[in-house]
Amino acid sequence: MSNAAAIHRSPTADFRLGVLMVAGSAVTWSFGGTIARFIHVADSWTVVFWRALFASTFLLLFMLWRDGPKATASMVRNMGLPGLGVAFCFGVASSCFVVALQYTTVANILLTQAAAPLFAGLLAWMVFGQRINAATWAAIVAVIGGVAIMVSASFSGEVSPIGDGLALLICVMFSSAIVITRHHPEVRMMPAVCLGTAMACVAAFLLSGPLAVSVQDLGWLFLFGALNLGAGLAMFVTGARLVPAALAALVGTLEPVLGPLWVWLVHGEVPVARTIVGGAIVFLALFLHILNDWWRQRERRRISPRA
Repeated sequence: MSNAAAIHRSPTADFRLGVLMVAGSAVTWSFGGTIARFIHVADSWTVVFWRALFASTFLLLFMLWRDGPKATASMVRNMGLPGLGVAFCFGVASSCFVVALQYTTVANILLTQAAAPLFAGLLAWMVFGQRINAATWAAIVAVIGGVAIMVSASFSGEVSPIGDGLALLICVMFSSAIVITRHHPEVRMMPAVCLGTAMACVAAFLLSGPLAVSVQDLGWLFLFGALNLGAGLAMFVTGARLVPAALAALVGTLEPVLGPLWVWLVHGEVPVARTIVGGAIVFLALFLHILNDWWRQRERRRISPRA
């Protein structure tokens, strides 16, 4: 989108575009598990390699198109240690997502991952002493309880403890990335995540077996990497700048809602009862917390429009 077009857009048009882009990213991401179930590659690290390769290539080309070579190189050079931290977190999380799919359901991964914003608040309190209000504490306790119910399914043998462990690691990595970006707002997400996917690609290359895959699997891997991960991220980063953070997070809850639905409709994958119960608690706590946060921000803007 050209700068001239951006100048002539009204704030209302920007807001609507932002909501549509964030919603589009959430819907795009929600198909990740469904796409992955179509891929018939025995070695998870081979899947990680191709997905990360396609994603990093897409993101690099997108930045070159949007910002130009000089600006792209400058953004990468200026990331610093915070940018490297975000890149590492995203590289680990995106790799674990693929591996976890071999051991547990899509619902278990997405609903555990959805708890990341509240776990980020808990992590910020533990590391930086950041104040947490009573409503957020209540939401954090509810989320911990919901995740505990989901994880307890691995003790009963309903799902693999490896899958639950990886789902929790994904949540921790995303929580850490959120904390880093909140304390270092100068970190640009696009180059950091592009670097993270490149790091995952290199790591997977060293850990994988033969990289050869069928033409059909290569097509699904392209969708999994370039479109599901890369295009979804491009839409989110573009849209999140145009809407309040709380609203972006609220719209983003479409992913953990729709993801298990698609994989159930397409592949007949039904989560175990504890995942449904625990996931419902996690989602409800997260949804009410973000809704409350958005309402408070909206009230502050109404009282102080220039703030």
